Order: sequence, then structure tokens, then C-alpha cells
Amino acid sequence: MKSQLQIWRANFFTGLAVVLPVVLTLIILKWGFGTITGITDTLLFFVPKEITRADGGRGPTHWYWSLASFALAMVLIAAVGRATRYYVGKRVIYWVDQLLRRVPLLNKIYGTIQQVNQAFTSSSRSSFKQVVLIQYPRQGIYTIGFLTSEELPEPERRVGRALDGIFVPTTPNPTSGFLVMVPDEDVIRLNMSVADGIKYVISLGSIVPQPVAESAQLTGVLPPLPAAEPSRVPLPQPPAPVP
Repeated sequence: MKSQLQIWRANFFTGLAVVLPVVLTLIILKWGFGTITGITDTLLFFVPKEITRADGGRGPTHWYWSLASFALAMVLIAAVGRATRYYVGKRVIYWVDQLLRRVPLLNKIYGTIQQVNQAFTSSSRSSFKQVVLIQYPRQGIYTIGFLTSEELPEPERRVGRALDGIFVPTTPNPTSGFLVMVPDEDVIRLNMSVADGIKYVISLGSIVPQPVAESAQLTGVLPPLPAAEPSRVPLPQPPAPVP
């Protein structure tokens, strides 16, 4: 028979499992809101600080004014997006783009940020094309990665083999990691969506996603899948026993 302490302990950890995700979500939202509004609050330059800030203009910005500045930023961003649909707006954005590209030092920063932004927001292609499995950091150890490029002309010409660009993320933070170039024949492509692959990395491998094609197979949409092709990298053989 369980003691009162054991019952309380079980109830506590059950409640913690329910409350903790909610609390962490609220903390992240509060941090994100504070970080963003720290930038968007500058849009309130036309309103006297005595009105927008506490303690007669010397304290922090009132939360409702921060919310108003955030909404104003969203409206301005939408207005810029709408302006790009018209000839005059396109020309203005083009002139600003060319101006930033001609300023020393600033053009390097601006160009890099623009390339990263296009890689993650382009509707014609995805930064992560597919979830793959490679042997990394050594043979015999398999690691989840994301296929980012299947065309690497200069490296392929140098090594004489078809190479794939693979991003190997760190866990639980998939925004950092390593970029490796792996021979195409050594890359095992998985029937897993990119979103599920990211969830798998963030959850430290505790959330095992169901393959996309396999879930469709259960509904009778696709034929049975063939077994995954093993890596063609030869594994090291154990030394022969000494007679």
C-alpha cells in the first residue's frame, strides 16, 4: 500500500509534467515579446516619453504602448510588402538595395543577411530538402542530417565524385551544427518529413516520428516500401585472430 508521501510525489510529478510546458511556453513568449518590442518601441519617437514610459518618462515603456508599437511594425512591414507589388515600390526598394550594396563593410553584412533570408523564405525551394542518415563522426555511427544541396560543382570536380551537402544539427538546438559534404552513394534518404526530423532532434531522440510514406502506406495510398539501402562505406573489419 502506498504511503501518503508516495501518493503526493506521484501527483506532484504528474502535475509538473502538465504545468511545466505551459510555464516554459509563457516564459519564451514573454522573452520574445520583450526582445522584439525593445526594437519596435523606437517607432514611438513621435509620442512624448512622458506618455509612453513610466515614472514620468524615465521608466520602462508601458506594455500597452509596446503592444501598439509591435502592431505598428506589423502594419509597416505589410505596407512594404504591398509596395513591392507596384512599379514605384519596386524601384525604390531596388535603389535602396543598390545603395546598401555599395557601402563598404555594410555591403558584406547586408549581402550575407539577404542570402540567409532568401534561403529560409524562398517559396521556390526549401533550405532543408530531405532528412537523411549518414555515418558521422565515424564509420559505424549513424547521424540524422538534413540535405541542403545536391549540386557542389567545384568540390565534385576536385574529388571526382558526386557530393551532397548535409547539415548535421546539434541537439537540442538545431540552429547550430556542422556542414559536411558526403558522397551521394553514402547518403541514406529517409521517408521522414523535415518537420518531424527537427522534432526528433529537439526532443533528444525521445519523439520518434513515423515515416511519411509508411503512414501513407497504412492507409493504402502507397505500395509497401523497400528496405532502406545500407551505406556503401566499407566498415572496418576486426583483425584476424593470431594463430
